[in-house]
Amino acid sequence: MAESAQPRLAARPGGTGRTNVLTSYDPRTGEVVGNYAVMGAAELNRAVRAARSAEKWWTELGFGNRKRWLLDWKREIARRSGELVSLLCEETGKPEADAAIEVMLAVENLDWAARNAGRALDRRRIGSSWLTRNQRASVGYLPLGVVGVLGPWNNPVFTPMGSIAYAMAAGNAVVFKPHELTTGVGVWLADSWSRLAPNQPVLQVVTGDTATGTALCRAKVDKIAYAGSEADAREVISVCAQTMTPVVVERSGKGSMVVHVDAKLDDAAEAAVFGAMANAGQNATGIQRAYVAQSVYDRFLDLVAEQARKLRPGADRKASYGPMIMESQVDVVRRQVRDAVARGGRAVVGGLDSIRDPYIEPIVLAEVPEESIAITGEGIGPVLIVNKVASMDEAAERINAVGTDVAVSVFTRDVHEIEAFAEQLRAGVVTINSSTAYAGIPALPFGGVGEYGQGHSHGEQGLREFSRTLAITRKRYQAPVNLSTFDRHPRHLRVARAIFRIRHGRRP
Repeated sequence: MAESAQPRLAARPGGTGRTNVLTSYDPRTGEVVGNYAVMGAAELNRAVRAARSAEKWWTELGFGNRKRWLLDWKREIARRSGELVSLLCEETGKPEADAAIEVMLAVENLDWAARNAGRALDRRRIGSSWLTRNQRASVGYLPLGVVGVLGPWNNPVFTPMGSIAYAMAAGNAVVFKPHELTTGVGVWLADSWSRLAPNQPVLQVVTGDTATGTALCRAKVDKIAYAGSEADAREVISVCAQTMTPVVVERSGKGSMVVHVDAKLDDAAEAAVFGAMANAGQNATGIQRAYVAQSVYDRFLDLVAEQARKLRPGADRKASYGPMIMESQVDVVRRQVRDAVARGGRAVVGGLDSIRDPYIEPIVLAEVPEESIAITGEGIGPVLIVNKVASMDEAAERINAVGTDVAVSVFTRDVHEIEAFAEQLRAGVVTINSSTAYAGIPALPFGGVGEYGQGHSHGEQGLREFSRTLAITRKRYQAPVNLSTFDRHPRHLRVARAIFRIRHGRRP
């Protein structure tokens, strides 16, 4: 399910029978990065029981004390971030700069969640109606209990921290199952918490393969947060349904760009190439396809091609991006490019010859039919599709027809009209004249639209995703018109109906 991987990086048997050791490898060199236990259901259930105990302590601390603990954890990660960056480079093959940016973005989310949980979740008064003016009402948000997090392989620090930090800030304990390709990163994060609170396992890591992830889904935690492919998301939801465990899903794949006739084409081309190629095209915040107005299409395509040809994947410091982290994804890219060309698409930069496992050189495709799997499938790889459209309305129709966009970037000088256009789109985030920068705004929620996923990450909605509401009302005085009794006075009902007609039956 969520842990499917290529043989080169997956757990390898040490003899006959099922291995109890998981080995991760550097995708650039094939060298061993680390060995980890494959935990079974019994070990996982012990972790969940320990989390239940720790969650009671953690909840009772309250928002203020939890904030201090989380900010101490943030400082611990920041001080030792060089270690985490190095490990992230080893397990994913990312250039150091990309790994450092990912760690910084993750820490920013931890900082924001710690500082804003009290404001977003603490109890607050709400208004009542004229019938219940004698009642004082309030609503607050309480932790769910224990949250299970299934991490992805492409951004194994930033993406799961969007669940871990917000769940912990809301008062929950977390059991984190990192992807088997990036197990070391998950272990490092849990160890950094353990150094602060060795006797309070508010954050624990469980290591292993697909069976371990399945066991976490069946462990009757209070919620599962999953990030990964559509197929695996459906399986996670199916397994969790057996125990009625709610799931928040963040699908992999990328978004779209719309380039209007008045756009600054240099800026749009730069954003499109970065969005499509950064992290070898393995960012869920990236760009899969660009829909460009006919009158500027050729110029935009030339600019994109010029920039894409400058990029070079590799393992050295000067490389633009690293390898494909998941070996099986190379074959997915190959199938998508082959299908796009077979259906009449045009390879402007690169093509099938650009695929040299584990690296894929930049590929830019033009005029790809919308039914191609290069468009309908999850776009994970350094591939950008550039198609022309006659109008903004046509761009919106094409985007909504696919229905899998994480975000849509719109490039135009007429920024005042974009909000109306944005409301036509089936996407969680719309950005204007930028592409992936929104991921660096912790207060901005995204997700929860169409097939992209269900639920939200980041922002106040991300905090409430891992909370339950508790509404409380208190009677302050005897109501002059009391309808909540079988012994009501007939005059009370006449008065109530008269007020009702005055309030709701007349034209404003």
